[in-house]
Amino acid sequence: MNGFQLRKAGVRFDAVRVDGDEGRRLADLMDSITGGDPGPIVTESNGRRAVYFYLPPGSTANRVWAPGVTLFNSAHRTVSYVPVPALDGGTWPLFWYSAPSNPERFVHPAILRNAAAALFSRPMSFGEVSEGESG
Repeated sequence: MNGFQLRKAGVRFDAVRVDGDEGRRLADLMDSITGGDPGPIVTESNGRRAVYFYLPPGSTANRVWAPGVTLFNSAHRTVSYVPVPALDGGTWPLFWYSAPSNPERFVHPAILRNAAAALFSRPMSFGEVSEGESG
């Protein structure tokens, strides 16, 4: 299968986008923190050079995120679509930085939020970590 599809965020996954070099640095940091298994991450080769991090559905809303992070979810009656490339074949301009290892594997929301906050110099307070993100 070639190409990519647009998928509605908030149904099977939420997503976070960070553009440009900052997104790539965050992907590298997540890769390092998780020992090479950060969960599904996609990079874009043109335009804003976006990096998309795919998280469990419902995990991005009502959370404080670092500046420069764009959320894609179904919160507050919003409709967001996110590109998802095929696992094999030509998918330009999108490429898997870290392909999904199984359908239930996602980027861990709390690890990503804290890594983004550390990388983008916005420390998060203890109270900003939600109960559902502890594990």
